[in-house]
Amino acid sequence: MKILIVEDDVLMAKTIEFRLKKDGYEVVLAPDGREALKFITEFDFDLVVSDIMLPFNSGLEVLNFLKSKTNNNTPIIMLSSFGAENIILEAFNLGADDYITKPFSPIELSLRVKRLLKKLSKN
Repeated sequence: MKILIVEDDVLMAKTIEFRLKKDGYEVVLAPDGREALKFITEFDFDLVVSDIMLPFNSGLEVLNFLKSKTNNNTPIIMLSSFGAENIILEAFNLGADDYITKPFSPIELSLRVKRLLKKLSKN
């Protein structure tokens, strides 16, 4: 299973990468929205984890591109230090499958990733 992590905070990205690799996933890191769009165009991912506040293209733009432009059902978990209801609602309206407010436990993210991938494999 291949997972794209879109996170501009290097420490956060490495923490997520470490946890998901430990769980046995192949992980690709994108440091900004522009790189994420490039990777999504070039490769197929089983799941995407994306921060909302990113350089170049926001996480919401990445989400919108993933869900509408590529016509696929790749699950996406949005991360943000913002707990603003309007941002959460916009993310879900654009097709986000889950939303986690920072700071969070890498174990919690791991459980949510497993749940979404298990749900996907049943369909």
